[in-house]
Amino acid sequence: MFVASNFMMAFAGIVDFLLTAYMWIIIGRAVISWVNADPYNPIVRFLYEVTEPVLGRIRKFLPLTMGGMDFSPIVLIIIIMFLQSFLVPTMKQMAQGLG
Repeated sequence: MFVASNFMMAFAGIVDFLLTAYMWIIIGRAVISWVNADPYNPIVRFLYEVTEPVLGRIRKFLPLTMGGMDFSPIVLIIIIMFLQSFLVPTMKQMAQGLG
């Protein structure tokens, strides 16, 4: 059973890392939106292509634009922080229960 426990613990670590990386990508997108960045720059295009599907869904359900400000990145960061504080520890506790 220790193999399943180690696998679950490693999976929880990977999920935690991916959520953190995506949160930094969201922050990068928000910073890029404040400046007049070249839309043809590969980094800018990557940030928009990776984040727009999720941010677009949030904008569809929660139209939180007030005064020209888009609050969907803040909502997404809060969701990511919730997943990091709920999902990852739950997975780690499940892994400890298996071991």
